[in-house]
Amino acid sequence: MMYCEWKSFSTDTETYTQELFEETVGDEFEAMMFKDEELIPSYIWTVNFVIIVKRCSKYITDLSFEKIPRNPVCE
Repeated sequence: MMYCEWKSFSTDTETYTQELFEETVGDEFEAMMFKDEELIPSYIWTVNFVIIVKRCSKYITDLSFEKIPRNPVCE
């Protein structure tokens, strides 16, 4: 499901608010997508990036954010 308003989510060690997320990735939030009944988003859109949210471990909830430019400049 797609959300255009921030929905906070948590790992075992961190609760991600919009302010913390924007500080972490260095960009402004625009939208987020949750798959099925997941409590952690799969994708987050910012002004300049699409962020792929990846789980780092099977046993604890730990995340990494992969930033992909939304509008790459090709020369």
